[in-house]
Amino acid sequence: MQKPPTHDLLQGHDPAHDLDAVFVNAPLRDYADRPRVNDYTLPTLGMAYIATVARDAGFNVAVLDAEAHGLPIDNVVAVLNTAAPRWVGFNLLAPTYRISAHIADRLDPTIKVMAGGHQAKAMPAQILTDPRMRRCHGLVLGEAETRAAALLDDHRRRTELPGVMWLDPVLRSPVTGGRPGTAHHLAPDIDALPFVDREFLAQDPCTAAGRIEANMVGARGCPYDCSFCGAAVSANPDITIRTRTPSNIIEEMTQLRDQQGVTAFRFVDDLFLGARRIIDQMSRAFTTAGIGTWAEWDATGRINVLHRLPDTALDQLAVNGLREVALGIESGSERMLAHIDKRITPAMVLSVVRRLTERGIAVKGYFILGLPTETRADLAQTVTLVHQLWDLTDPLPGQFRASVFEFRPYPGTPEWDRLMATGRYNPEQLMNYTAVDLTDAGTDEAMRSRDEFNFSVNLQFGEPTIPEIRATLTDLNRRQYLRSAEATS
Repeated sequence: MQKPPTHDLLQGHDPAHDLDAVFVNAPLRDYADRPRVNDYTLPTLGMAYIATVARDAGFNVAVLDAEAHGLPIDNVVAVLNTAAPRWVGFNLLAPTYRISAHIADRLDPTIKVMAGGHQAKAMPAQILTDPRMRRCHGLVLGEAETRAAALLDDHRRRTELPGVMWLDPVLRSPVTGGRPGTAHHLAPDIDALPFVDREFLAQDPCTAAGRIEANMVGARGCPYDCSFCGAAVSANPDITIRTRTPSNIIEEMTQLRDQQGVTAFRFVDDLFLGARRIIDQMSRAFTTAGIGTWAEWDATGRINVLHRLPDTALDQLAVNGLREVALGIESGSERMLAHIDKRITPAMVLSVVRRLTERGIAVKGYFILGLPTETRADLAQTVTLVHQLWDLTDPLPGQFRASVFEFRPYPGTPEWDRLMATGRYNPEQLMNYTAVDLTDAGTDEAMRSRDEFNFSVNLQFGEPTIPEIRATLTDLNRRQYLRSAEATS
């Protein structure tokens, strides 16, 4: 029997048939309290990979990107209960865990819950014993594509699946599945995975700066151990670091060009420009394929790796269409950079940014204010470095832009472990993420585009007070907004 269409906010499903699953990207805050003021958020590529694999396995699935749509929590619950899928899946992240759990608690009792994400790996026992997650029939630790599809199959037993947990109904304690010969689920061959079906994404491809642009992932895993980062290698011992072959990446780029007119790409993974061997392989392949003749692309990069690249390698990246590199700089203080294990110095930052922007490659630098042990002198050095980078690149072909954030601790990271070891905090305090309105009720254009990133645990971890940190953050972001507006006028 055909069903009427579910909700038009659901992406990628066949509305004529019953839904097997809806995968939910929960909102960062309840937009009933304060409406969303920015109009774009990065797409949920990981969730779209899971949905694509499940669809290819024969299941009717959808993605609900509640953050992209700025949905109030009540609306999310209503959409899911109206859609009435067999399963609802959540990507559990520290800032949205409470909201995800609240949504799960209000689902129709007939709906089963599966969940994954960084929070699932960091605190599995706490999640499974949370009364709000009582209908969680599968907590998937790590890369979920093949295991999520297997959970949807009523003929498969979760006990067969490695790294899938649930609460034993009798003992009321967490148990884990897995049997010999199933380890392939933990690290799927990323070249064998289907390309992401963009029908599952609310805002990708999109139009930006006159081009149609799409986001892509070129690799999984990170070999570095930055103390604040959820991707830190010590926080992800289950992740095998893998890079897609250049031919596989180029095939997806070409397909997006031919089918959807995409000529700009953003590689959002940690490794695309994070290892010399990978950079050389990709650059040679891009040159052979003539990518730079029709495409522009952005990528994340590692300063210590780019610092060691010869000028000829940077020249070739520019020829191949590299438009902007996003660099995690984090601080202008050499002491703080050592504390968070960045393996860089301010001098290296200045050199790498200069060499890139001399070649017309723009740089976006990320900074974190309020890191544990940060002094006012450290904070001042960060502000100085941002201004030095602006001044350095003003006369050059490429420009530098700064994006500044307030520190938030994430479970499972080295910094979280250090904070807990002090004995001054408990997990509830460190996870009390709340939205902070820096937009002056939406009227401050300089802060509108980053409204989704303004959340805090409202704890002071260093010498500067929270008001000092937020005043510095707002000032730097406002200055950057004015600089960018002037550059495009």
